[in-house]
Amino acid sequence: MTEETAPVAPQRFGTRVRSIHGDYFDDPWDWLRQRDNPDVIAHVHAENQWAEQVCKPAQELAENLVSEFDSFTAPVVYSAPQRVGDWWYFQRQYHEDSYAKHYRVSASRYPDTPVLADSETLEGEQLLLDENLCAQGEEFFKVGELVPTSDGRLIAWSQDTEGDERWTWIIQDASSGDIIDQRVSDAGYGFAWAADSQSFIYTRVDDAWRQFQLMHHHVGADADGDSLLLEEPDEAYDLWFSASNDPWHVVVHSTSTTSGGAWLWDPYAPSVPPRPIVAKRDDVQVNVEPAGDHLLVIHTALSREGSLACIPLPQEGAADSVVDPDHWVTLYTARDGERLSDLEAYRDFFTLSYRRDALPQARYYRRTRPLKVVNGKPVPASDCSDLWTLGEELNKEGTIRSLYPLSSGRFEDCLVRVGYQSVLTSPTVEELDLRTGKSRILKVTQVPNWDPSDFTEERVWVTARDEHTQIPVTLVHRRDAQPDGTHAGWIHGYGSYEVSFDPEFDILRLPALKRGVVHAIAHIRGGGEMGRAWYEDGKKLVKTHTFTDFLDVANYLVDSRWVHPERLIAEGRSAGGLLMGAVTNAQPDRFAAVIAGVPFVDALTTILDPSLPLTVGEWEEWGNPIEDPEIYALMRSYTPYENVREGVRYPAIMATTSINDTRVFYVEPHKWVQRLRQATSQVPDQSPVVIRTEMVAGHAGASGRRGRWQARAQEFAFALHQVGITK
Repeated sequence: MTEETAPVAPQRFGTRVRSIHGDYFDDPWDWLRQRDNPDVIAHVHAENQWAEQVCKPAQELAENLVSEFDSFTAPVVYSAPQRVGDWWYFQRQYHEDSYAKHYRVSASRYPDTPVLADSETLEGEQLLLDENLCAQGEEFFKVGELVPTSDGRLIAWSQDTEGDERWTWIIQDASSGDIIDQRVSDAGYGFAWAADSQSFIYTRVDDAWRQFQLMHHHVGADADGDSLLLEEPDEAYDLWFSASNDPWHVVVHSTSTTSGGAWLWDPYAPSVPPRPIVAKRDDVQVNVEPAGDHLLVIHTALSREGSLACIPLPQEGAADSVVDPDHWVTLYTARDGERLSDLEAYRDFFTLSYRRDALPQARYYRRTRPLKVVNGKPVPASDCSDLWTLGEELNKEGTIRSLYPLSSGRFEDCLVRVGYQSVLTSPTVEELDLRTGKSRILKVTQVPNWDPSDFTEERVWVTARDEHTQIPVTLVHRRDAQPDGTHAGWIHGYGSYEVSFDPEFDILRLPALKRGVVHAIAHIRGGGEMGRAWYEDGKKLVKTHTFTDFLDVANYLVDSRWVHPERLIAEGRSAGGLLMGAVTNAQPDRFAAVIAGVPFVDALTTILDPSLPLTVGEWEEWGNPIEDPEIYALMRSYTPYENVREGVRYPAIMATTSINDTRVFYVEPHKWVQRLRQATSQVPDQSPVVIRTEMVAGHAGASGRRGRWQARAQEFAFALHQVGITK
């Protein structure tokens, strides 16, 4: 490598040769997959050095951005306290810290939810966990969950020190802080305590990083002796669960992207395998929530946008515990334009999350008959047809905001808690007391040196090239900006897995907004913003709708004169990185710069290899190119790495990846960068193509607040420099 030359990885043919459906491809850079090869690591380091050199002209801007991120950060950022047993649990992150500190305070001192303030501590509060101390000496550190026992004696928390999302569970005495167990490692997501706080359940992942086993562990015991309670043999499915508000039941789901089933685990009989309650059915998704004496379920058997139903509890001792769908009682079916998504149940109410008009919404239902408890156990409801009545919608005024119910704590509490935010509205938590009808604000995230009234956010609808599909777009800019064709623009997109890219607050966006950049979020097909039909119109054989929608929005920004035609930045992460590769291949002159975070740019190679993590489950998203020649041909036509155009000027591109990323291997963007440079090597004035690799991190990138600031500032400065913003 010289000062003028980017690193070149030699082509080594024969490493991965593909011959299928009459198509042949010998991949010259697949040898970069060999992470244990010293040549690979040397190349990755050389790329990091090259990226640093290329970005030197923007270094002053990057440093300024970090200072501005710091200036927008409050002295203390805190959570709204959550009740578990006789304690309120909460966290604070101080301005000087990269990680949070976790606390609790006795509910005997604070019968009602305590409201935290920036500069004061609560009387009698106790520090449980200081993540900053735990992170000392670690290149990467992340806490996943912190779960207290109901008796307040223990806390469990998960940590990841590699970035590979394989968690170690640590059990700690809440009073003394002593660690009493850290034997469970290589765990997936999900944790629930047994009722006696002596044991817990968790998921175990296989070599393909699939959560395939439900395990039971006794605190203090060797993890090698943990009991297997449930195993999912189908590689298209993952097990998942979380602790319930209902203290008597935990629901374990097995889901693919199109189907699912459910089991019921009894925390009072923790060593007993969970009982099946909902059988898997093709193309029927289920989301089951326990509600004491019965179950609630969102399912897609009646409508692909979801129906809400009550399910009776299975009979004790019954040979077959699966509840016949004929016995489900429908409470509500999604109307046109709606998509039911989630439930949160308590003794006297439950919240229903749903989508409408490309935004998350919520309502609550109230119970009409009291829950009966005998000998500490709920009496199963004999009839739940009239057990619930609609309370109120929880939605806030204004067209552009994200709203989501939050857990308020104990099952018996009558507190409806919601959070809401937008691109310009910082995260706010509000609590409604159903006993009094009064609501109060528990938390507003303070943002110093920021006045949202200087900006405006709006929803615009862009007509797709099919001339009838309307694409929702969140558009944010300075209030004094006019569509005069001079502004720099930044367009974000994702568009896969029915994931919704909702308008949310992020202080990292603020410096660019202050500099006059027009921000747009394209809510394109393949995402979940407009419901299941919107998602299905952007997957498998119609996946290209995702790409054309994004380009149609990008072209709208220019044609409407909100953005100068040579000053548009595009950004996407993961599957959104595939989007970045596809749209730059299709219309490379549309963008001045592209940020592709952990990009899924070698999609066809990955989806053709069932031995790779997550591949089998991915076939329901992309199709199976092994079995289906039509899917193969389509993926072959859009997978970014294999469709880079020769001799065409591409925008400036920064790809980012992490060496321990389990979801999208680092090799994909590295191969893509080599192909881009090769194809554009003779193009006059070709903009730079660089890649930055975190050597100890995962799919989410660098850990710690300041680590994230540094990484994002480099990306932003690189892109802003390309559109003439240098200070």
